[in-house]
Amino acid sequence: MLSYTAWLGSGRWQQWVAFFKDLTLEDIQEFLHRYSALGPFPGILLPLLEALLPFLPLVVFVVANASAYGMWLGFLFSWVGACAGALLVFALARRFGGRFGERVRQRMPRMERFFSWIERKGFTPIFVLSCFPFSPSAVVNIASGMSKIPLHTFLIAIMLGKAVMIFTLSFLGHDLRALAEHPSRLVIALAILVFLWFIGKKLESRYL
Repeated sequence: MLSYTAWLGSGRWQQWVAFFKDLTLEDIQEFLHRYSALGPFPGILLPLLEALLPFLPLVVFVVANASAYGMWLGFLFSWVGACAGALLVFALARRFGGRFGERVRQRMPRMERFFSWIERKGFTPIFVLSCFPFSPSAVVNIASGMSKIPLHTFLIAIMLGKAVMIFTLSFLGHDLRALAEHPSRLVIALAILVFLWFIGKKLESRYL
């Protein structure tokens, strides 16, 4: 059996990353349809996994959930999964952050400004960054866990920010046929996504 190092060196990990990055909306919808007997579990699981594996396509997961379950249930399942995943990453970072926090800061000096921003402002940066689907959510969760921010502050900020972001995506994605039949809606949807992407990138470039 291959050792873990040999498995990484064999390129299998890169192949898995490439596979998940290339997932399309149709692929996710087929997955949700195939496992529909499991109820909301697949719809909750996918956003939860994205918090642990940030290369996964969260936007596609949210839109697929809204299309498969309807806007409100799709929003709920995506929101629960995303918040649960964020809380899990936060808990892991808080548990092991004391051991590895200083090492991370030393090896990634460019992120010191971001860590300081999180610690000084607390609720505001977590909420703001959580509102944007293209912001580095994994970094936010880890930095929050390694900081001295109270758990309840993190939870409230994440739950509100993820609600804004996921509701926007669910609203846009729950009826893709209507978007296609009314080009003006499609233009508005694309404009909103581009705007969110632009704001997220500006924040990322400023603090990362």
